[in-house]
Amino acid sequence: MRIGVFCSGGDAPGMNACVRAVVRTAVAAGHEVIGICDGYSGLLERRLHKDGEGGCTMGLRTVSGWTKLGGTLLKTSRCEAFRTDSGQIEAARILRDLRIDALIPIGGDGTFRGAMALARHWNGQIVGCPGTIDNDLCGTDATIGFSTAVQTAVEAVDKIRDTAESHRRMFLIEVMGRHSGFIAVHTAIAAGAEIVCIPELDRTPDALLEQLAELERRGKTSVMAVIAEGDQFGGAQKLDELLQARSCPFSTRVAVLGHLQRGGAPNVEDRILASHLGAGAVAAILRGKTGVMAGRRDDTCVLTPFEETVASHKPIPPELLELINTMAN
Repeated sequence: MRIGVFCSGGDAPGMNACVRAVVRTAVAAGHEVIGICDGYSGLLERRLHKDGEGGCTMGLRTVSGWTKLGGTLLKTSRCEAFRTDSGQIEAARILRDLRIDALIPIGGDGTFRGAMALARHWNGQIVGCPGTIDNDLCGTDATIGFSTAVQTAVEAVDKIRDTAESHRRMFLIEVMGRHSGFIAVHTAIAAGAEIVCIPELDRTPDALLEQLAELERRGKTSVMAVIAEGDQFGGAQKLDELLQARSCPFSTRVAVLGHLQRGGAPNVEDRILASHLGAGAVAAILRGKTGVMAGRRDDTCVLTPFEETVASHKPIPPELLELINTMAN
């Protein structure tokens, strides 16, 4: 069997470890792996990963040392051409030309929606791995890259807190999360932030100002607020403007962490998760599975149909939100 593997969408720490696990698991079982560069765009343009001798088959030595590396060595992209029926039909034709029997796409909901579209034109097997820092996919306790992104954000908040306390200020720290507040919530808990603003919470400006006034009454001289970029106020900068217009009791500053959260070597948790799911995806293909995502629940690899992974928004456990309030108050 010949298995193709690629990364798509935003990069996430641990993608390389996942590719390594795919290659080594497949090769150990006597199968071939073809690395496709630049996601769906690279597939349409036949950009394949070359080994040291100019071949396209990935071997054991090809992925040596990949576990510790951040980003994705296969590269990634977003592809408008693949969103069309003609692009998907062309991709299916190329897969047949390359004699690829199965695909393992590593990415988020956009990647899996693309896989579902491709399956309408191609009869090969497709088993995905959840590679996204947002942790917003149903069917897995965590996604590859989420833990490292939170760790990076927490380290940044810890450093900014020193300045906030030194200057008696409130910092609004924006983290990634256009549609999901998982990074913001976990960062806020781990870093001891007093306030968190996420897309899932509908909070009025008056309620937020009252919370800040209460913190001031209790003698707080500095405040850390973690803001998801897709929160109801439109991000940290817009929220800061709103607070200043409404007589915020604290002097404020804004810090946008941005793509800092995507980079760096994956931490131990993401390395293990990526290895587990990469191997699990190959095992699922060898059992004849297709149209599913390999996720992890309670330390066990489980398969969830693509339709279920993207059909609904993964909810944030309410006890985590309550925990933030308890710790802050």
